[in-house]
Amino acid sequence: MLRIGLLGASKIAVPAIIDVAAQMPDVTVTAVAARDPEAARAYAKQHGIAHVARDYATLIARDDVDLVYNGLPPSAHAPWSIAALQSDKAVLCEKPFCMNAEQAAEMVRVAELCGRPLIEAFHYRFHPVFEQALALLQGGAIGDVQRMQAHFNIGIRDVPGELRYAPELGGGALMDLGCYPLHWTRVVAGCEPEVQRASAKWHVTDVDTAMVASLQFPNGVHADIACDMSRDLPHVVDAALVVFGSSGELRLENPLAPHNGFSLTLRRGVDVQDIAVAGDRRSTYWCQLQHVKAVLDGTQRQYTGGADAINTMRAIDAIYAQARDYRGAAPML
Repeated sequence: MLRIGLLGASKIAVPAIIDVAAQMPDVTVTAVAARDPEAARAYAKQHGIAHVARDYATLIARDDVDLVYNGLPPSAHAPWSIAALQSDKAVLCEKPFCMNAEQAAEMVRVAELCGRPLIEAFHYRFHPVFEQALALLQGGAIGDVQRMQAHFNIGIRDVPGELRYAPELGGGALMDLGCYPLHWTRVVAGCEPEVQRASAKWHVTDVDTAMVASLQFPNGVHADIACDMSRDLPHVVDAALVVFGSSGELRLENPLAPHNGFSLTLRRGVDVQDIAVAGDRRSTYWCQLQHVKAVLDGTQRQYTGGADAINTMRAIDAIYAQARDYRGAAPML
């Protein structure tokens, strides 16, 4: 039995952990902790969680917790993931992994020292739709990959308490949304990019509400990524990855959550092929938790976290550095 403790009475923990754990007879959510104990008690009652820990430290020390799910704001990812690892717990940490590459490196160092898994919750990565797209590309379905375009847009209102508009909590479009197209392109390229240029739209709170970046990979592949959380956009997921090769094009609409609907198409000349994928209606979060279980069982290698998480944060740091350098210059947006 895999026993999970939740750090934070978060909205994302419901689809990411609670709902999918209920579908697995060998998984249970045993406890939750939140800054507000009353909120934690209400959350536990609503979702049928047996125990409420009085604080985060108490939760990670519990004997009936094997895996800690860190759904706290990004600013709390490093300290509490590290504390959980040092309490001999495995950790599934929400994206973005932390605030910067320096924190990421320390998190990974502690995980290696403690010998416990530290997995980043890029849930799309474990779904058969993305696996199929990756297999097609690696199998030469469009020839040699030459360039990519990827984006993730969704309107997010700047209401009080919205962490995405709070820089001290790790807010910003790149941190919350753009980490996905960045990760999609890094996984496809199979190596780490140099950030050629980046440009942002900035909110009065000094977070980016939109970001575009131009990436060059050492294998010759170029990628343009974009994200936008402007409040005037509809609160509807708009996400896609397009890969152009020497002999065709692969287009994946909604790589983020394909269980909510997707399209995967191959174009070679005038021929366009729609690709069906077995298991496509499985939740990405269900696939993610299955992956976590397999990593803990020792039957599957860990896809995210480790060096991958450090490299994601390095790229994010570099994109922000470029965007701030270009602030006030002619925008790419």
